[in-house]
Amino acid sequence: MEQHQGQAGMDLPPGFRFHPTDEELITHYLAKKVADARFAALAVAEADLNKCEPWDLPSLAKMGEKEWYFFCLKDRKYPTGLRTNRATESGYWKATGKDKDIFRRKALVGMKKTLVFYTGRAPKGEKSGWVMHEYRLHGKLHAAALGFLHGKPASSKVHERTYAACVCLVVTSLIDRSIDRLSRPD
Repeated sequence: MEQHQGQAGMDLPPGFRFHPTDEELITHYLAKKVADARFAALAVAEADLNKCEPWDLPSLAKMGEKEWYFFCLKDRKYPTGLRTNRATESGYWKATGKDKDIFRRKALVGMKKTLVFYTGRAPKGEKSGWVMHEYRLHGKLHAAALGFLHGKPASSKVHERTYAACVCLVVTSLIDRSIDRLSRPD
């Protein structure tokens, strides 16, 4: 079988695409990362999404042309709080809609949150064409993965350093409209 080099120097068969379902991303990748921080997936890079602007993410990814997959530690906005910090130097990620439940054989395994990147500061930020889908484990699966990591029975205690899996992509129609608006004379 013919092989070719992927972006990170990986030997991949022609036509290989990494496109897991929501359930596969949670159960086969994120759960393993939560259970063992040393777990490395062939197609999923690690990135601190609070220190990276969305337009820098494609160069940090292991592969992908239209969507890029990352593991990231969720950063808390306040040390003792539950709110997630989603601000970068140039803007912020804002949640849209409600979280989507992800099931495996009728069992809730995780949640999917959709976020859009805005440049500037809230509430006057300007919507960009960057979209992120953030996946997190459901409480029971998260506790079970942490119990596996520590060799202890699963508990419901939430771990301080929580991983999420993120898929970032660009919605080109929004970018095209932004370019058109910027290129029009006033």
